[in-house]
Amino acid sequence: MTTITGLSAVLHRAPLVRPWGTDVRSTHVIEVVVDCDDGTSGTGLSWTPTIGARALLALIEDDVRAFVVGRESDARSLWPALWAHLHEAGSGGLTTMAMAGVDLALWDRAARLRSLPLADHLGRTRDSAPVYGSGVNLHYPIDELVEQVGRWVAAGHQAVKVKVGRPDLREDVERIAAVRDMLGPDRRLMIDANQRWDLPTARRAVAALAPFDLDWIEEPLRAEDTWAYAQLRSAIDVPIALGENCHTIYRFRDLIDAGAVDVVQPNVVRVGGITPFLAVAELARAHSLTVAPHLLPELSGHLALALPEETWVEDVEDAGFTRLGILSGPAGVVMADGRLRLTGAPGLGLDFAESVTPGIPAQSEGRTARDHDLMKESA
Repeated sequence: MTTITGLSAVLHRAPLVRPWGTDVRSTHVIEVVVDCDDGTSGTGLSWTPTIGARALLALIEDDVRAFVVGRESDARSLWPALWAHLHEAGSGGLTTMAMAGVDLALWDRAARLRSLPLADHLGRTRDSAPVYGSGVNLHYPIDELVEQVGRWVAAGHQAVKVKVGRPDLREDVERIAAVRDMLGPDRRLMIDANQRWDLPTARRAVAALAPFDLDWIEEPLRAEDTWAYAQLRSAIDVPIALGENCHTIYRFRDLIDAGAVDVVQPNVVRVGGITPFLAVAELARAHSLTVAPHLLPELSGHLALALPEETWVEDVEDAGFTRLGILSGPAGVVMADGRLRLTGAPGLGLDFAESVTPGIPAQSEGRTARDHDLMKESA
C-alpha cells in the first residue's frame, strides 16, 4: 500500500456568469492535491458557493493535512479515521466538506492508476445519464425565467427545475404556470423552495402548485426539521426531494426512518466525498428510494453512470467549472441533447487552471503564488 506524503490546496474564486442573486455573485472551489510515496498524485476538490471558503481552506491545510500525511492512501479506510479525528469540530458541514477534497483526490488517483474514468473505475452501468436543466432563478422576472426554460427545451432537456418561494404565493403559481406552458405536457418539472417555508405555508403552496404535474418539491422546509417533513409527506401527493444540506449517513438514515423523503439528494462534497456518497446511495436503494445527486455534474455525472438505476444529473445553467474558468480544459464529462456522457479522460477528468480564463476574472489563493490577472490574497 502506498503512503500519502503531501497535501496541498488552492482556493479558486470565480464570478458566476449568471449571479444567483444580488448577494451571490461568485462561487468558491478548493483544489486539493494529494501526493503519494510512489510518485503518483490525485486531484480532488472542496466547494462552497458563498459561506466558509477561507475556513475550509484553513481546516484542510491544518488539521486535515496533519492527519493524512504518513497514512495509507486507500480512501475507504482513511475516511472513517479522518471523520473521527475531525468530529470534535462537528460531525458534518465544514468537516465533511473539507474531507471531500482528500477523498475525491484519492479516488481520482486510484482511477488514474488504471487509466480509467472514475465512472469506469467504480463500475459503469450505462453509457449516458439524463440531465435536467436547473437554475438559481427566483429573482428572475417571469419573462427571463420563461426564456431560460426555453433555452433548456431547445438544448434537448426533458426535465427542468426552477425555484419557488416568492413572498406572494400567487406569484409562484403564475410563474410555474408559465413554465409549464413553455415545457408542454410531456417534459418533467421539478420545483425547489430552498427551505423557505414553514409547515403550514408548505401545505398551502404545494396544494396550489401540484396541478402543474410536479415530479418533486425540493427542500420545502428547513433541512433539519425531520418531524415537519414527515408531517408534510403524509399530507401531500407530490414527492419530497431532500438531502443537499445533509452531511452524514446518520442524518439520511433519520430522514428515511421517519418517512420524510422520497428522493434522496446527497451532494458529493457536502457528505464528504465518494466514499460516503456510495454508502448513502446504498442506504436509499435498500429502502427503494430514488437517488438524485445534487449539483456538481462534473462529479455527479460519474456517480450517476455507476449507480444501478438510471438517475438524473443536475446542470445549473452557466455554472459548470469550465464555463467559470476554473479548469484549464474540458471536464471529464460532456452534456449534450439532454444526456451526460464521459469524454474518456482518466480519473475525475479535472485539471484546474493555472491562470485566469480570458474574460472571466477568477482569483486563487493557497499553496502557491500563481500569477493572475487580478490581485489575490496568499493564505
